[in-house]
Amino acid sequence: MDSIQLFKPSYHIQACLDEIRDCLEKGWTGLGYKTEELEKKWMAYTGLPHAHYVNSATAGLHLAVKILKDTYGWQDGDEIISTPITFVSTNLAILYEKLEVVFADVDDQLCLDPADVERKISARTKAIMFVGYGGNTGQYERIVELCQQKGLKLILDAAHMAGSRLNGVIPGKEADAVVYSFQAVKNLPTGDSGMVCFREQEHDRICRKLSWLGIDKDTYSRFQGNYKWKYDLIDLGYKYHGNAIMAAIGLVQLLYLDQDNAYRRQIASWYDELLEEHATVETIPIAANCISSRHLYVIRSEDRDGLLVHLNRSGIFPGVHYRDNTEYPLFNKHDANCPKAAELSQMIISLPLHLGLTRTDVERVCHAIKAYIPHYEN
Repeated sequence: MDSIQLFKPSYHIQACLDEIRDCLEKGWTGLGYKTEELEKKWMAYTGLPHAHYVNSATAGLHLAVKILKDTYGWQDGDEIISTPITFVSTNLAILYEKLEVVFADVDDQLCLDPADVERKISARTKAIMFVGYGGNTGQYERIVELCQQKGLKLILDAAHMAGSRLNGVIPGKEADAVVYSFQAVKNLPTGDSGMVCFREQEHDRICRKLSWLGIDKDTYSRFQGNYKWKYDLIDLGYKYHGNAIMAAIGLVQLLYLDQDNAYRRQIASWYDELLEEHATVETIPIAANCISSRHLYVIRSEDRDGLLVHLNRSGIFPGVHYRDNTEYPLFNKHDANCPKAAELSQMIISLPLHLGLTRTDVERVCHAIKAYIPHYEN
């Protein structure tokens, strides 16, 4: 019997190869051409005013933090409130710029709890980093209100949110920066890349310069004019820009994003149906006004580690998203006081969720979970 993996990316292979062939035949595989096309189509899809294609969501998050810090004159040691239940790059981006991470607790949806966020706002707080966990919007609207009331900047880590909607609309216009991931196992998979979307045009302009080492004219722009060799270097930048090969894949995958997400929601509904009557397994709820991308399907079990071992022995390989970041030495120098995050991070399991799954696969996963539960109860 074949194993069932947590993630397995699906590509529209021939269409992707055709787009890549176009890059190879034209001899342009770097920044520009396809990257510009994907940026325009992403803005059209999301309704966001700007979009810059970068080589990873991590790069996008770092650029978002840096540009907001530099623009608004934040000082080293100023604070950004963030979640401990996220991939570490969310919070590393804050440390890169010598800012302090202040951890706020999560709610039952594993998104930031606005009440705890409000308690932890101080005179040094400059921004809130909201993670749309698993594609969920959680209490995002309340976080937006807090930022507006307190004069704080808002960064939306939308790494899981490609295609998520809130009240029927893709969220982010109210944020100062939105960052998406197109890494290989995300809902819009390339090899690895991302998109950073600033609200302000000037921030987008700075981002484009910084993502290409601080050079004031990118290679594609110089290619189309005279004096291709002549450019200025004023700012210390990074090699964070995306390339045309990854963008070519992204252009194809974007065409199918909503269709693919609909099937992911179908898989989630099968899990809901088959696990509903088992009180010892609880699912992480989705906000009522959210149409989630369903990057993750997460359950909680008091015997998480035992259940993981049992599933592995059954040829099923789920995951854990995520370990409480305050457990890492890099982040544990302060008492975070996030009891719900600490508790849930020891209980959560991400069940297999990808486009290659069938109803039969989901039934097999759920049967294996049910087979273990009586053992645990006894």
